[in-house]
Amino acid sequence: MTGEKNKREGGRHKRRPSRVTDTILVVVVLLCGILLAGNILKETAQRKREEEIRKLAVQEEAPAGALRDGETQSLPDMEPEEPAEYHSPVDFESLRAVNPDIVAWIEIPGTDISYPVVQADDNETYLKRDFEGNKSAAGTIFLDCDSSSDLMGLHSILYGHHMKNQTMFAQIVKFKDESFFRENREVILYLPESELHLRTIAAVYGDADGEKRRTEFSSLERFNRYVDEMTKNCSFRELPEGDVEGLYSFVTCSYEFNDARTILYAVREQDGENGAADGKIE
Repeated sequence: MTGEKNKREGGRHKRRPSRVTDTILVVVVLLCGILLAGNILKETAQRKREEEIRKLAVQEEAPAGALRDGETQSLPDMEPEEPAEYHSPVDFESLRAVNPDIVAWIEIPGTDISYPVVQADDNETYLKRDFEGNKSAAGTIFLDCDSSSDLMGLHSILYGHHMKNQTMFAQIVKFKDESFFRENREVILYLPESELHLRTIAAVYGDADGEKRRTEFSSLERFNRYVDEMTKNCSFRELPEGDVEGLYSFVTCSYEFNDARTILYAVREQDGENGAADGKIE
């Protein structure tokens, strides 16, 4: 009898670890579900805020040539025409009321990149802060604190996180693919008084070497040597025939190795930097 009793008790003891394991698995699954739901809610809130900022950025324009009832149209002015005043499609006044640090709006056709660009006194402020100043893992697209705030310096550097949900600058890494690069050559920077149409020239990945942040050069010749050095590892780069007068670097995290970066390089178009205001915020 004693032997049978011991067997029964032994069986009960053997089943206990299984129950404990099952309980632990249930708890782990629940915790994973809670974390996943939390991340989904955060991403949804992030996208909602981004969409609200985009709506705020769209400039409301009256229909061109609209006339009031009873108004007659005068004869055309025969005087030589002056250059048309630039009207940005971006409502910088409304955006500035939300965040006075705004300096531009970036749009890259062929991608979902369409965001405000800010600049602070350092390169830490907007790493974990959204455009409205809220804590955010996505941060905000920002201009290097050492770059010229009018984006007309020799080297303008813009940073954005590589988010898993493909927001911010995540799609910059697509330009490392030669086919995608050749099909998407334009970057548009909307400024309060003008807009810059840039042409991509190279896309590379590498380390976070401080030399990539250089913004001051002793001469235009020295600067053009710098452009050549920064882009030489791109097998499909296309440098302009003449001197580069303004380089733009769009930087995001990359995963080829620890602390890697992908950089898309572009230059100002030679045939007019302040193109017609026919771009739209999408």
